[in-house]
Amino acid sequence: MFRGPRGDGTVIGARLPLRWSETNNVRWKVAIPNLGWSSPVVEGGRVWVTSATKDGKDYFAYCVDAETGKLLIERRLFHCDNPEPLGNAVNCYASPTPAIADGRVFVHFGSYGTACLDAKSGETLWAREDFKCRHYRGPGSSVVLYRGLVILTFDGVDVQYVAALDARTGKTVWQTDRQIVWNDLDENGNPKREGDFRKGFATPLVIGFAGKDQLLSPASSMFFAYDPATGKELWRVPNKAYTPVVMPVFDGKLVFNVTGHGAVLMQAVRPDGTGDVSATHIAWEVSGKDVPLTPSPALLDGMLYMLADHGALTCIEAATGRTVWRESLGGNYLASPLCDGERLYFFGASGKATVLRAGRTFEKLAENKLDDGFMASPAVCGDSLILRTKTSLYRIAE
Repeated sequence: MFRGPRGDGTVIGARLPLRWSETNNVRWKVAIPNLGWSSPVVEGGRVWVTSATKDGKDYFAYCVDAETGKLLIERRLFHCDNPEPLGNAVNCYASPTPAIADGRVFVHFGSYGTACLDAKSGETLWAREDFKCRHYRGPGSSVVLYRGLVILTFDGVDVQYVAALDARTGKTVWQTDRQIVWNDLDENGNPKREGDFRKGFATPLVIGFAGKDQLLSPASSMFFAYDPATGKELWRVPNKAYTPVVMPVFDGKLVFNVTGHGAVLMQAVRPDGTGDVSATHIAWEVSGKDVPLTPSPALLDGMLYMLADHGALTCIEAATGRTVWRESLGGNYLASPLCDGERLYFFGASGKATVLRAGRTFEKLAENKLDDGFMASPAVCGDSLILRTKTSLYRIAE
């Protein structure tokens, strides 16, 4: 699923390529029609991606053979006569990343539709088009799988909720409305301003802590933890930010979350509280322009690597929040990084990819370039990188 099986962008034990270009170490390259910022997902020798027409009227799933790059399946799944305009070029209508488990592919386009496909035939096993919200700038939250549940996030300008479906049948198991008291209402109870102030794009993370599982779910003005089996709220951290995008990460002791636009903070939270834990469970926080608004961070060996959208990369001690080093990678970044246990991979909006050695000193190992920029985060297949640019899907292998 998004950011891999653990949802943190790490893959341990793979021998991933260090260098590549359009003419070097490309096993295959295939053009993907239309637009999609969703990340590729891989299982059983097949790669799945989604896309949508630029006007948001038609929604597709594609399956590519991982060995040859041959396009095996192309399915139009949903149609919308009047999609809401995006209003900017940062998002598109196919940003949520699908997920795969047990021979089923779960594709999601927010309120425009969710479907479960047979991973071999591509046939639709079930579909839902009844979950509604006004995405305003398009959907963003990706599919999360948990013990036979498909967990979906709907943070719109009108309604905000999280829902869990039975992976076999598509039926709703639970639905939890966000409990947020908004301070932007007029005397009639209507929002004073329409826009991004109630929206969210972030994907939740499931963690295990003290023998219990938690679904960590950022929202505008609030960071929630829910019981993923029931949807019951466990704890919350209020903030003054809006439109969160970054997916949280967890090092076994602390949860690391970025609040969002307007009042951006990287917060380290102890996940053992109940109710509002903002006064008791925040271990440290970092503010400023180097906190990312889009790329999710990477964690390795007690170090938190925080990549800002404008290319500043900061290495932070996860336990203390102390900055170890800060360097600029140059360019702009939307994709989340990848870590193979020794190296860190960063993918820029210009098509540049920088490889560093993880550690307490900044050490650049390689800088690579593909023709188009990266909006999607990377995936891994064996010892290969599966990379999606704005136009094409690649398998990179030495």
